Amino acid sequence: MDKKTLLKKRNGTALAALSLQIDVKAGKEIQLLPAGRFTAIDGRPASMEGCNCTEWVLDADNAQTLIAAAAARGNPAVIDYDHQTLWKEKNGQPAPAAGWFKTLEWRDGVGLFAIDVEWTPAAALAIETSEYRFISPVINFDANTGRITKLTMAALTNYAGIDGMQQARLAALSSHFFDDEEEEQPMNELLAALLKVLGLDDKANEATALSALNAFVIKAKEQQDSVTALSAQLASAGTTTPDPAKFVPIEAVNALQTQLSALANQVNGSAVDKVVEAALAAGKLLPALEKWARDLGTKDMAALNAFIATTPQIAALAGTQTSTTKREIDGVALSAEELDAARLLGQTPEAYAAGKKKYGK
Repeated sequence: MDKKTLLKKRNGTALAALSLQIDVKAGKEIQLLPAGRFTAIDGRPASMEGCNCTEWVLDADNAQTLIAAAAARGNPAVIDYDHQTLWKEKNGQPAPAAGWFKTLEWRDGVGLFAIDVEWTPAAALAIETSEYRFISPVINFDANTGRITKLTMAALTNYAGIDGMQQARLAALSSHFFDDEEEEQPMNELLAALLKVLGLDDKANEATALSALNAFVIKAKEQQDSVTALSAQLASAGTTTPDPAKFVPIEAVNALQTQLSALANQVNGSAVDKVVEAALAAGKLLPALEKWARDLGTKDMAALNAFIATTPQIAALAGTQTSTTKREIDGVALSAEELDAARLLGQTPEAYAAGKKKYGK
């Protein structure tokens, strides 16, 4: 979407970016908003899609709310260039700061001011040489009444749109809309399943999830390196030509090898089955690694036991080994794989069957 398109609107609150001319002589003081009722020369906010108000409103009461919120905030609010902070996730470009502010002041009949602006040297030079002339505060406002409810940040910009303020001119309305309070979004099912695989619940914060994922990846890399090294050793052993002087004739050992192999396969196969099935049931072995684990156990039982012993338990996989049972629920047939998928997603068979019936899958 472009910058003049409605992005989000849910509960009657919206966010807009306004622009005002900078009074260079004010130094650390800039006017952010005018007092009273005001509009843009292009008809906004009335012309904005989804807005029911015809004017923005700022009076002493809601100004005090903005002042108190700014004072309570631990960090100062940023001033960037052309609202790049709002767009960096979309365009991938950096969003350097032009300045910072924290203290706001209301002046009756005039408007709201930031009185402790700290400009970066680059921004100060850009303002002094008129490379940038306007300051554009980002506000939340009620889409029904037009009352301004929050001031979040500001930006240097060069597009003027409204005149009429003392020592400043209101300008450049960019139509970004968001809720004043972010609506909680449902977690992606794949992400929720991944968190379960990592042994975390859906309340885990980002830092915890990233730490667990990083540990999981490191462990998987170590295991892959071990498998690669073991494969290389096996390949090397298979291509090495033995010294006949150090070994009995091959004909003499073939029969013995056949007998030992058959016996070893019987004993080792039973042991591998027990270890692999137990690991699957305990959530210490991914189903996708079952074949690899059986092959490893057949070749090197000690290596398989070592792998299982050092692998962390994945709670979401415990008890999810492939079932051989099929069920029919409310006329919907669920295969063994679908029953396993329901358990992995934390759903009951009935809920899974209902979803399958609803979406025809």
